[in-house]
Amino acid sequence: MLITTTSVIEGAKITRYYGIVSGETIIGANVFRDFFASIGSYEEVLREAKDTALREMQEQARLLGANAVIGVDLDYETVGGSGSMLMVTACGTAVTVE
Repeated sequence: MLITTTSVIEGAKITRYYGIVSGETIIGANVFRDFFASIGSYEEVLREAKDTALREMQEQARLLGANAVIGVDLDYETVGGSGSMLMVTACGTAVTVE
């Protein structure tokens, strides 16, 4: 499945729009506690959270019959009472392209 942050795909024709699809994941408080212990592992966990959110978004698009997602946006937000968790959200528009 093609995933892009742009609203068009050069050389391809969008033949159907299915609507907005999204995927979310939350990183727990233990990641923040260990932040100073290893910056490298923190980056790895963030990358994994981003990949999980993108996979969920792709699966939602696939279930609709789409073969691409355009206009993808990634958002990182702190959540929880003391902002002890990080939520990663991926969203875009599911489409069929030729």
